[in-house]
Amino acid sequence: MSQRPSPHHQSLLQALQLALNCHQQGQLAQAEVLYGQVLQGLPTHPDALHYFGVLCLQTQRVDQGIALIQRSLAANPKQPSPYVNLGNALVMTGQLTQALATYDTAIQLLPAYAEAHSNRAHVLLSLSRAQEALASADRALKLDPRMPEAHLIKGQALNALKRWSEALPAFEQTLRLAPGHLDALMNRGIALTSLRRHAEAEVAFKAVTQAVPDHADAHSNLGVVLQEMGRLDEAMAAFRRAIELMPEHAPAHLSLGVAHQERGESAQACHCFREALRLDPSLDLARSNLLFTLSYDPLCAPEMYLAEARAYGTAVTAKATPFTHDGQALRARSAPLRVGLLSGDLLSHPVGLFLQNVLPHISPDRLTLLAYPTQALEDEVTAKLKPHLAAWRCLQGLDDGSAAALIHEDRLDLLLDLSGHTAHNRLPVMAWRPAPVQGNWLGFLASTGLPAIDFILADRISAPLAHQAQFSEQIVHLPDTGNCFMPPPESPMLVVSPCPALSRGHVTFGCYQNLAKISDDMLSAWSAILSALPTARLRIQNRQMTQDASRQALSERLTQVGIALDRVDMAGGLPERDEHLASHAEVDIMLDTFPYPGITTTCEALWMGVPTVTLLGQTMLSRQGGSLLTCVGLQDWVAESKQGYVDIAIRMADDLGALQTLRAQLRPRAQPTSLFDGALFAAQLTATLEQVWQALSTRY
Repeated sequence: MSQRPSPHHQSLLQALQLALNCHQQGQLAQAEVLYGQVLQGLPTHPDALHYFGVLCLQTQRVDQGIALIQRSLAANPKQPSPYVNLGNALVMTGQLTQALATYDTAIQLLPAYAEAHSNRAHVLLSLSRAQEALASADRALKLDPRMPEAHLIKGQALNALKRWSEALPAFEQTLRLAPGHLDALMNRGIALTSLRRHAEAEVAFKAVTQAVPDHADAHSNLGVVLQEMGRLDEAMAAFRRAIELMPEHAPAHLSLGVAHQERGESAQACHCFREALRLDPSLDLARSNLLFTLSYDPLCAPEMYLAEARAYGTAVTAKATPFTHDGQALRARSAPLRVGLLSGDLLSHPVGLFLQNVLPHISPDRLTLLAYPTQALEDEVTAKLKPHLAAWRCLQGLDDGSAAALIHEDRLDLLLDLSGHTAHNRLPVMAWRPAPVQGNWLGFLASTGLPAIDFILADRISAPLAHQAQFSEQIVHLPDTGNCFMPPPESPMLVVSPCPALSRGHVTFGCYQNLAKISDDMLSAWSAILSALPTARLRIQNRQMTQDASRQALSERLTQVGIALDRVDMAGGLPERDEHLASHAEVDIMLDTFPYPGITTTCEALWMGVPTVTLLGQTMLSRQGGSLLTCVGLQDWVAESKQGYVDIAIRMADDLGALQTLRAQLRPRAQPTSLFDGALFAAQLTATLEQVWQALSTRY
């Protein structure tokens, strides 16, 4: 016959039930008193210890809560729910690995415990184990499809894997189950931004800022969307608001720096990037943006730039575990060479357009090309590149180690990075050395600073061997030029027009460069040119000219150097390429920017018959104009000093007859050079890569 509990014991159990009722109703003070009374009489009661521990967690007494829940588990180690709450407490104290083990124990005791699977997914995501987090979230949702937090974590894991389209339904389901869920709105906005559905992303982030006006992350993310939409002034206001709310918000400082960079405000941009790095030294993207800005900063000496680049290289190399390569196996390989192209720009971008003229002419008997795009976006240029590539392996969603492993499995002979420190780069992947020989070409015109990149492809004008000290990589020369421009298809609107000065009676100088390239030193040179030619005009055309604040800022700078605004036409960028090219009919002579010259813009001008005055600088980037013009035989348009730049512009504008003759001859003169002839350039590139491979593979 079983023994009945004593009246005192029964009263304590009733007190425990009353405590639990108070707890559930939010009467925490009363519940705590009752839990204390129960534990005085039943000090090892597992439920009383567990519930009191949860109450302590809710009232921010985390250490006390952990101790109580651990006592509960000591009294009854077979109950799964205390393990889940102990895991939650360990998460609160940052003990993520221990929390994961605790959730695993709960799942062993009760495999169908949906909350444990969901919380486990959250921890895995915090540990940057997104693929595993996704699997745990899916398991939780299979057990209980009405868990908003599990849908949220699933979406966050998919965001982390950059599977944006798949993430959206998860966030939308979260919002159906929990309308107004701020984290779901935020993450949905992030996915929409990445999918370039900017108008919808703007709505999502604004919904968060309206609900929580001091939400710094939402203001920062909103700024990113506005910048992508070309609303730079609003974007900068959003970044500043985020920083005002949270001065230590490193991503907002980084994004504000990118905005300053776009406006041509290099000093302010560098300040923002350095501030972001001060707040978060692990933010390699800030250091990469800093290098991009310093690469065209006239006040940054080459040795200072290289020191910063090497610091970046040291930081990313410390996070990598380089692959080893079998020298005997390498020497046993036969042609063709297997060459990888790592780039975020295999689409309608200068890199994609330049490759479009080269890849069709690469002999598959000598090179097998494999592409490693860093983002999943594709367009009509992508479609034209793909048929000339033996493999297309998108790295979006892969961490650096996994991306490097994927590349390594393809047994490349040589890997070319085509991005450097530009947007969408994956330079840290190169630090893993997935290929035995690695180089940089085309997309960036300075040292990457990465020890794992062995060489940089250039030409003798842009990077003479005397400048080797500016690079961590070995300079390797292509015969004529490092670029090969893809001419547009023939079109009636793209015939070379006569010099507009012949009908207007005055010369029009043009500059189609990004505002970030228009330096104060260059403006003073333009002022000298216009002063010497009182009837001449200046046409500035770029996408920033659609922004009132950008136009106003440039107007003030022009006025400061003595250029009358009534002699300047400011035009916004034209969305269609044919329209953009046809607008060269408005210009007689292009004025190149310095120290950051044009490349695509100069090639476009040459194709449309418009010569460019350029200034040869002391860095690879600043010598690009000289390289392009020399390749097509226009050395007399290349200056070696600022005064020489002014003198060339004035001299060429004074002889309209010679200018018109050159305009008519320029396209047929340039067309057979390797700057425009894809077959010629492809042959030169192939031979150069074979030579590099022969020289550098002997290290193994």
